[in-house]
Amino acid sequence: MPLPKPPAKRADVVDPAAFDLKATARPKQRAATKKTAAKPSRTVNVSNVNESPSKKLPTPVVASAPDAVVVAAPAAAAAPKVRTGPPKIFVLDTNVLMHDPMSLFRFEEHDVYLPMITLEELDGHKKGMSEVSRNVRQVSRELDALAASAGDSNAAFDVNAGIALAKTGHREAGGKLYFQTTFLDVKLPAGLPQGKADNQILGVVQSLRESHPDREVVLVSKDINMRIKARALGLAAEDYFNDKTLEDGDLLYTGAMALPPDFWERHGKSMESWTQGGFTFYRISGPVVPSMAVNQFVYLEAPGNPPLYAKVTEITGKNAVLRTLKDYTHAKNMVWGISARNREQNFALNLLMDPECDFITLTGTAGTGKTLITLAAGLAQVMDERRYSEIIVTRVTVPVGEDIGFLPGTEEEKMGPWMGALDDNLEVLARSDSAAGEWGRAATQELVRSKIKIKSLNFMRGRTFLNKFVIIDEAQNLTPKQMKTLVTRAGPGTKIVCLGNLAQIDTPYLTEGSSGLTFAVDRFKGWSHAGHIMLARGERSRLADFASDVL
Repeated sequence: MPLPKPPAKRADVVDPAAFDLKATARPKQRAATKKTAAKPSRTVNVSNVNESPSKKLPTPVVASAPDAVVVAAPAAAAAPKVRTGPPKIFVLDTNVLMHDPMSLFRFEEHDVYLPMITLEELDGHKKGMSEVSRNVRQVSRELDALAASAGDSNAAFDVNAGIALAKTGHREAGGKLYFQTTFLDVKLPAGLPQGKADNQILGVVQSLRESHPDREVVLVSKDINMRIKARALGLAAEDYFNDKTLEDGDLLYTGAMALPPDFWERHGKSMESWTQGGFTFYRISGPVVPSMAVNQFVYLEAPGNPPLYAKVTEITGKNAVLRTLKDYTHAKNMVWGISARNREQNFALNLLMDPECDFITLTGTAGTGKTLITLAAGLAQVMDERRYSEIIVTRVTVPVGEDIGFLPGTEEEKMGPWMGALDDNLEVLARSDSAAGEWGRAATQELVRSKIKIKSLNFMRGRTFLNKFVIIDEAQNLTPKQMKTLVTRAGPGTKIVCLGNLAQIDTPYLTEGSSGLTFAVDRFKGWSHAGHIMLARGERSRLADFASDVL
């Protein structure tokens, strides 16, 4: 390819035409191009793609003369996302609205259809102080706001035309809301009772599929048996997935990361280290930094070399600062007579004893020591360091088996049977003080009891905890909304610790992906005042460890 001639003397400017290779080869083509540029080009309206999805988006070209240069379409990276087929119609079961009151606005550009029996069931559950009743009342307010906005904009409002879901400010909802306004006479199989609410909803789905053969009609329900019956009848049915933080529980953030064996070789050249306050700090930069998060623990256990246990304290650009940990496995660093028995417990105690960490989540199977080390850290900071005024313990009162009925007594007495784990761990902590004698242990246990308050979850709304150490046990049974209600109770100087085992969820319609504990772990990941550790090794007994593996 010939290059343009260099300038003959200093400060000369090269003619731009010298860089146009096509213009030098074909002079007439340049004039034709200028003439074409003056003519208006044929454009494609991309905004109406969803209105006529059956039409393919043509490649934009510029009409030109025979010798004109054809302008190619830009790269596909900037092209809008084109969906195939018309929008779907999602028929919502009542339990979906009871579970997530904002589910009306979570279906993007698709339409939402509410059968009349769904509204009747919502009306039957609106009274009460339970979480379900509050969700039903919120759904009713959202539906009332949608109907009011549609009536204000058009006096002669036709409900059959649908209500735009984005009218109340939810711009992510691009579809419409439809109500069942006519009686649908659908013949279901003779084995299905016609008066049952679930079967009436199935009849609505079948009728919609017959009246809209060009659109996909899908039933959305949290009831597994409802979905099974729908699929047995040949109807499309799905679970409600928008409440799930993670699709797979194995993807949950663990809070700890193993460094590669060649960590020192790859990061040692540019590493800076210094000592401050009894801790060693390392500033590193390298390929491992993008995968780190603030307050995440890292460890390196290479044979023949001293192990490294550190916490990420700062991430700035491509650099990360690591700080070594306090060794709570050593007897001189025991917390209220308890020492860490494994690596993860050491990480957890470093979080629990850190005054800069306000929110901590600990997960793990049964027997990993979640409650014991948390209670020991709380007592050490309340009784010895005077950092907090008292310990508040609460949990969700969801029974494993049959409910035993109402419990007598005050709020603390009613919560007593639910706090058996607290009593067991207090007994273990009292035994650790062997030199005090029986009378000394009894006095210590009485003093400890006076610093621990047991509160019910039902009376938490509107409260503010000042300078408290709050323990939320069995947090896997909380919904994301309940978790938000509890965490927002924290006032100045309060630390909240959430404990739970995601394999033991007793609340209906909650899974590992939609639990409030999973929601909190995912949302607080990387915040400089929060931490999370997944305890992996059981320390209760050899019987409990073997049972958790084989049963």
